[in-house]
Amino acid sequence: MSNYDVAVIGSGPGGYVAAIRCAQLGMKTAIIEKYSTLGGTCLNVGCIPSKALLDSSHHYHDAIKHFEGHGIEISGTVKMNLEKMIARKQNVVDTNTAGIQYLMDKNKIEVFEGLGSFVDATHINIAKADGTSEQIEAKNIIIATGSKPSTLPFIKLDKKRVITSTEALSLTEIPKHLVVIGGGVIGLELGQVYSRLGSEVSVIEYLDRIIPTMDASLSKELQKVLKKQGVKFYTKHKVTAVETSAKEVTITADDKKGNPVEFKGDYCLVSVGRRPYTDGLALNKVGVSVSDRGQIEVNEHLQTNMSNIYAIGDVIKGAMLAHKAEEEGVFVAETLAGQKPHIDYNLIPGVVYTWPEVATVGKTEEELKEAGVNYKSGQFSMRALGRARASGDIDGFVKILADAETDEVLGVHMCGARVADLIAEAVVAMEFRASAEDIARMSHAHPTYAEAVKEAALAATDNRAIHS
Repeated sequence: MSNYDVAVIGSGPGGYVAAIRCAQLGMKTAIIEKYSTLGGTCLNVGCIPSKALLDSSHHYHDAIKHFEGHGIEISGTVKMNLEKMIARKQNVVDTNTAGIQYLMDKNKIEVFEGLGSFVDATHINIAKADGTSEQIEAKNIIIATGSKPSTLPFIKLDKKRVITSTEALSLTEIPKHLVVIGGGVIGLELGQVYSRLGSEVSVIEYLDRIIPTMDASLSKELQKVLKKQGVKFYTKHKVTAVETSAKEVTITADDKKGNPVEFKGDYCLVSVGRRPYTDGLALNKVGVSVSDRGQIEVNEHLQTNMSNIYAIGDVIKGAMLAHKAEEEGVFVAETLAGQKPHIDYNLIPGVVYTWPEVATVGKTEEELKEAGVNYKSGQFSMRALGRARASGDIDGFVKILADAETDEVLGVHMCGARVADLIAEAVVAMEFRASAEDIARMSHAHPTYAEAVKEAALAATDNRAIHS
């Protein structure tokens, strides 16, 4: 039987990063993956393929909607080849997953393919696809098995007409009418992909606004822009039934007044969140505690009630984000090495990769009001930027929230071009407890989108933005 210092179950961003950091710190490390490719949901059927389709559909949308305004004339019809688009997406995925395999080899991490399950606190059984199995032993075990799409109890996911994000990434035809249940990140991103490609897209959201966990101003701005692009929204609608026929899906919902309404489409994307994936782990054999929400319970060291077993990423509480899982993977590895790492969960940014993009870090206005914090706000519109005017990406804004007395930045919320990258400036500033004045005094290159961050900081400090 092979013996290891650390065994990681799951090879998504949390798992493979944890394995690499453990190996860097001198631990003999193994990683166990149920599927034939490494990378987990993120690389195979999540973050990476969805961004590939978002980028491809963005190019197509620009060609048919915006190129003429830039003086680019195309003779003949611009055609969209979905098969090639999906093939390109798969090539991106394959390249990335091969890259993870390279990193495993480079760091001398042994990879086991099969379903890992606990025999006891230090032994893992690996059931392979060919029916055989083997056991390994590890002093410490990290559970990083991620999450799976959630559904509603009355919805049957046939994965043909009623689909999850996984199937939406590999459709063989463009839906005529895609009905999206859920106005969160995944539903909006995939909804925009197919809206650009010519689908009618209707988003049904139970709550009173889309992206409900983010600052309300971002919800309002993104919904306004997506409506302008043709996406239809039905907020405060409670879905009560989903029925399918050979080529049609009928979704019944109660509207905001409680009246039943029907939506008919050829595809229905169920995007109501994700659930921790612990199926097959046999946690009961080692007595690892799980909450009634299915999350593995951990302490401040990400340690379960079994002292040598840790859990990270989507299987524990907190935002289900790849970069949050990565931070936790490094945290556990360095903890095992006797170091004293830290994670500030308040400074884990959130991003929606629609266009315009949405990005956020820190506290929302709603959270500050609820906590009774005396704060000030500065906001700057993207349309006032020379760079935004030059590119034609004028939607959105940057908003900075700062403590009214100390001027410390408490939250930054952005909607606009490239804000998925711009948010890193806010994270750095807040990590070092910068004031709005600090950001306002920093030189930002002109012309850039980043100037909106400086201008919002100026607006938060005595309302002295220069360009508005």
